[in-house]
Amino acid sequence: MVIVRDAVEEELFNIRELRLAAYKEHSSKIPEAHWQALRKSILSDGDIETGVERIIVESDGEIIGSVALFSPDIKAYDGLLEDELGYPELRMLAISSESRGKGIATLLINECIKRAKEKGFSEMGLHTADFMEDAIRLYERLGFERLPQFDFEPANDGIIVKAFRIRF
Repeated sequence: MVIVRDAVEEELFNIRELRLAAYKEHSSKIPEAHWQALRKSILSDGDIETGVERIIVESDGEIIGSVALFSPDIKAYDGLLEDELGYPELRMLAISSESRGKGIATLLINECIKRAKEKGFSEMGLHTADFMEDAIRLYERLGFERLPQFDFEPANDGIIVKAFRIRF
């Protein structure tokens, strides 16, 4: 049985390790400097700011998926976006390799949508890059649309972090 719930502070280390393992699988597709910047972001304390909801999926007492839902009040990208987004931003979605393909990511995304709706929002965004091919396919299948005006290039290495939004 899987349980979707808020993470507790004692689980932060395990959540970050899960994220690191999930994202490390893509490290060979990108320049080392980009990977180091992404790694730093994954392991940062940005997810403990006020206004960030840390959500996990647990199965048999083990965390198998996690996501952070950032309030629109938070500057989630350290000034890389020229305009502020007026909606919550889904970030750092990570699923354990053993649990992929079982609907865990969709479960977490839908939980974020539910929470955004409960707060009165009618849309939610996220950013990802082309090297996350499976994630992009999932987001598009779920109805996220591209918003190129909110793309950015964090490391000046040609890798564009692409903006997506879903309206509900």
